[in-house]
Amino acid sequence: MKARVHVMLKDGVLDPQGAAVKHALGALGFDGVDGVRQGKVIELDLADGATEVQVGEMCEKLLANTVIESYRIEVL
Repeated sequence: MKARVHVMLKDGVLDPQGAAVKHALGALGFDGVDGVRQGKVIELDLADGATEVQVGEMCEKLLANTVIESYRIEVL
């Protein structure tokens, strides 16, 4: 089984990387961008029998900082 975890900063949390990307896009002439939020995608190859609940536990314990980040699990 494969799972993909999308991790993003929660709304209201400052995103300096997103701000830097927005600035760089403007400098390159892409003026139509009002905001950028940057996140990460983690792909997991899981053994047979692994569950989405276990992936959630992985996120809670290691893959996401749940104080400032949210995550979404996609089972492939």
